Amino acid sequence: MKITLITQYYKPEMGAPQNRLYEMCTGLKKLGADISIITGMPNYPTGKIFDEYKGKCSMTEVVDDIPVKRYWLYASNAKKALPRIWNMVSFSIMVMFALPYLIRRKNDFIVVESPPLLLGISGWILSKLSGAKLVMNISDLWPLSARELGAISGDGMAYKVLESIEGFLYRKSAFCMGQSQEIVDYIASHGAKEVYLFRNGVDPSRFTKSERVFEKKDAPFVLTYAGLLGFAQGIAGICKNINFSEINAEFHIYGAGGEQQEIEDFLKENPNNGIFYHGKVSREEIPSVLAKSDSTLIPLVKNIYGAVPSKIYESMASGLPIMFSGEGEGKKIVEENDLGWVSGALDYEALKENIATAAKCPELLKQKSANCIKCAEEKYNRPKQIESLYNFLRSKLQK
Repeated sequence: MKITLITQYYKPEMGAPQNRLYEMCTGLKKLGADISIITGMPNYPTGKIFDEYKGKCSMTEVVDDIPVKRYWLYASNAKKALPRIWNMVSFSIMVMFALPYLIRRKNDFIVVESPPLLLGISGWILSKLSGAKLVMNISDLWPLSARELGAISGDGMAYKVLESIEGFLYRKSAFCMGQSQEIVDYIASHGAKEVYLFRNGVDPSRFTKSERVFEKKDAPFVLTYAGLLGFAQGIAGICKNINFSEINAEFHIYGAGGEQQEIEDFLKENPNNGIFYHGKVSREEIPSVLAKSDSTLIPLVKNIYGAVPSKIYESMASGLPIMFSGEGEGKKIVEENDLGWVSGALDYEALKENIATAAKCPELLKQKSANCIKCAEEKYNRPKQIESLYNFLRSKLQK
């Protein structure tokens, strides 16, 4: 079974989609699939092509025994529309140069990661010309997410055109994959022939399986955030609105992103609020970082339909009760499985109360920790998900 993944972003870049795609590809390869990757020059999240890839139009390398073909793109993390559009369009154009390779390779499936939505058009053309089945893998719903973020008007012509492209790609795919229940429900109602739920999930073997020990103590209650410091997460707002020292807690921050400088500037001016910034950490370091914590803090300023923070799954596998601040499917997962405490987006008083409650209730922490571990093992186990996906793909070949 031959599969080529086309994605604008891939390892060594950091991020939930990159990690999910990397583990999906390496997992499918271990199970016997012949995998190759077509992607862009690494540039996320800085918007600058990594030094070792600069000045190249295209190149091929091998990452974990998987051939990876890379093409130039216009790298940018600008907020303005034109640079962002050109970033997506440039890669969608450059990827067309992979056609001779794809014809020679004779794939069974071409899996296209969306967003960017326009990459799906390139993937559809490449699949048609090379004789492969098209599979759209949806991480975020476009243009719906852009509308919810205020980047595009839902009444304008641009939105209607993008919505038409979206529906066209769903209809032309052999099946569509989505990383949340909300996403698969949406694409099923917008023309997809068949849908498959493939969550971000987590590999529990990367994290300690021993049950955590929670007990009353005089030492501060330790919360950790490890991830993107973007405006959607709102970590700067939490820093400015909660004095963790006042509730005998510490907030440890790991990561990089658009709010990083704002956070660092605030901490210089307010060094005694119980907040500590440690810089960026690699994916491999996350388990040891979480092992030092009593709980994780997972905020979401604005709910984007279909989005589930991947940090939820890592917290589960670590046995760390979750402080979730926000709405959407992530909140639903925490509540339904009793994995921690929830509060509304930007409701700093409720979040503060939840932290204070957790710090005083070791027995409750123990129960929620056990729920987290069980949930990671039984519901969101990525190796098991990959095996199920492999069997599903094989069943499609036999039809």
